[in-house]
Amino acid sequence: MDFLVSLEISASGLRAQRRRMDVIAMNLANIETTRTKKGGPYRRKMVVMTPTGIGDFDTILGAQAEGVKIADIVEDKSPFKKVFNPSHPDAGADGYVLKPNVDLVVEITNMLIARRVFEANIAALKSTKQMALKALEIGK
Repeated sequence: MDFLVSLEISASGLRAQRRRMDVIAMNLANIETTRTKKGGPYRRKMVVMTPTGIGDFDTILGAQAEGVKIADIVEDKSPFKKVFNPSHPDAGADGYVLKPNVDLVVEITNMLIARRVFEANIAALKSTKQMALKALEIGK
């Protein structure tokens, strides 16, 4: 595998994790949104990633591996939270307000995981750069 392919794999991981962090930030920003344009509360979004080198294990790890891509951004279909607050403008006749299905602990955990994966891709990028520089020094 040449250095440019290694750099592209790390770069695709960086792009994917950045997008994942954007979606998590959007979820956190809308954690209290009870009314959207679609009507009803905000529904949590999740990022679906797939490898770009689809094939068997050897093919994915071999020269044909090209990294990762965002396949889709899907909505979480889990039920909304019901909170009793009859004075809220979005409360139903029973006094309950439907809150988004966003869990703060889950989102913060996902953000920390995305951050660690982002850092791992940066470390791989730096290692590839150092190997390329050492290979150039050998040729002197």
